[in-house]
Amino acid sequence: MADTNGKYQHPELIASPYGVEMLGIGACVPDAVITNDDIATLVETSNDWIVTRTGIEERRVVTGDMGVADLAIGAAKDALNSAGIDGSEIDLIIAATSTPDTIYPATSCQVQNAIGARNAAGFDMALACTGFAMGLVIAQQFIKTGMRKKVLVIGADAHSHYTDWSDRNTCILFGDGAGAAIVGATEKGDYFHANDLHLDGSKGMELTLYTNTENCPLVAPKTPVNTYVYMNGREVFKFAVGVVPESIRTVLDQAGMTMDDIDHVVLHQANIRIMQAMSEKLGIPEEKLVVNLQKFGNTSAASIPIALNEAVLAGRVKPGDKLITCGFGAGLAWVSNIFTWTRVDNRLPKELKSKLEKELQKVR
Repeated sequence: MADTNGKYQHPELIASPYGVEMLGIGACVPDAVITNDDIATLVETSNDWIVTRTGIEERRVVTGDMGVADLAIGAAKDALNSAGIDGSEIDLIIAATSTPDTIYPATSCQVQNAIGARNAAGFDMALACTGFAMGLVIAQQFIKTGMRKKVLVIGADAHSHYTDWSDRNTCILFGDGAGAAIVGATEKGDYFHANDLHLDGSKGMELTLYTNTENCPLVAPKTPVNTYVYMNGREVFKFAVGVVPESIRTVLDQAGMTMDDIDHVVLHQANIRIMQAMSEKLGIPEEKLVVNLQKFGNTSAASIPIALNEAVLAGRVKPGDKLITCGFGAGLAWVSNIFTWTRVDNRLPKELKSKLEKELQKVR
């Protein structure tokens, strides 16, 4: 079935009685902090050099046997607390990670067991820094078709396991962490307003992470490859600054909004220079941009939910606020979303919760 513009629309989506809203948000980061001065003991660099070029002051990394699944489970439990619901209410888990501890069992399976989501199906998705934003899009489709009611979307990565700590072009950038959101069905309206999603595989080799595998010993061996993160920083910068502003303009047009209608913009926390260049192109006021990469670095699929979680806990994001999120990176891939925040976070202090509940009545 096509609409008046000739675009295909699934009839179930048109007739769906369900809207979609975000019910909760959560995060989990390791305790171990690596400062720029620490990195300067490994490679020729300095705190000033790193801060000037990236905006990053420190990052968190996993230690010992801690892995991506541990971070994902921590973020999932935090999101459940945020929403004030039990794990048994989750009926789908989407885990976006490109650095899983195990190829199988999937990270989503490990989360399902840990949070008691006995009624949940799930799957993992490898889309690097764009994974969480794409997970939000997928969750909406499951809910609008009526297949699922509460979807846990996780972004979790531990790039410290895949970083060449002697390469100062990449080892300064990445941190480990996880963030999670719970997206649910509602009959009170649709609070996800627009999505825009793309791939450009022709430029995929500008940002790569190969797996470490070998052929069967009875056949010709594979050519050895670099099994650390590789990034052509100049090309990735050009890509991001070129496509992301256009993607954000697209979702604004789809939603019938302008940047004046938006309260917060949560970009993938890649590099402060990239974020500033995008902001200049779009005319985003500094007070609308959510930035926390100075504390966590580039946490890949986790960066958007970690930043959003921090803004919610600070009371910065309030019921009725409209947000843009945009993930971009390896693939090369990019996804933008617009939604309205409709909840009072269950983790907030009592006085702040009471104040925000009055704001929520205006939204509903």
